[in-house]
Amino acid sequence: MTFVTRFAPSPTGPLHLGHAYSALIGYDMARAAKGQFLLRFEDTDLERCKPEYIDQIIDDLTWLGIAWDAEPLLQSDHLGYYNQSVECLVALGLTYPCKCSRKDIAAALAAPQEGVAHTVYPQICKSRKMAARHADDALRLHMDRACAALPDTASGFEELGRWKKGVYPIDEASLISDVGDIVIGRKDIQTAAYFLASALDDQRQGITHVVRGIDLFDFTHVQVLLLQLLGHTPPLYYHHDLIRDENGKRLAKRDDARAISLYRREGATPQDIRLMVGL
Repeated sequence: MTFVTRFAPSPTGPLHLGHAYSALIGYDMARAAKGQFLLRFEDTDLERCKPEYIDQIIDDLTWLGIAWDAEPLLQSDHLGYYNQSVECLVALGLTYPCKCSRKDIAAALAAPQEGVAHTVYPQICKSRKMAARHADDALRLHMDRACAALPDTASGFEELGRWKKGVYPIDEASLISDVGDIVIGRKDIQTAAYFLASALDDQRQGITHVVRGIDLFDFTHVQVLLLQLLGHTPPLYYHHDLIRDENGKRLAKRDDARAISLYRREGATPQDIRLMVGL
């Protein structure tokens, strides 16, 4: 099996040290395995994603010495492809329309619920039928039905990273109680939620190893559930540790002081960046 991985940033801001760390790990692993390294832009958030950030990311990655083995994929060019899978889940009877605003959900979560502190969607719209679907509704996955619909061959996924290494079966009870009825179709642009689009692109691009931060490990269970409902075999996963600030906080795009472009302007070299992130 040829090793194929990807770096898949959302172009909503400049790359910071954490992004560089993840991209370099994936690139180094691909080259060590004589495999392929691909670049994908997860830009379905059409309001926040900007072309100038795509240009800056490409420039920063090139400066770091990272090359990719195919033209970068832009998710915004393939919205219809993701919608096909959403409609497939609809056809399987695994969805319901949701008209709730964030304010509605916050109010429901603040109300007393038999003494239980809920942390998932409070199922306000769960009884709604797909026939009542409006154009501005989001689509939620009916998690109970989704878990019941899993094929007998569903086997979970394998994690290769050192923090969580092992084979993980699909934990249906946890998905129902701790994850709940997630949004899989966004009402603002009527396309698949980014985590479904990301999983579908891993299949389309032939990704064999998903290399990304350990903060996304729990999110993997949801992606694997969706992939197996749609008849796909999940890739292998490698979740690495994170680059944190001096207070132990994970870096975010708002941390512009750690943007790669700023280090470059201050005279840093690509090797300096590798040393900063411990590579």
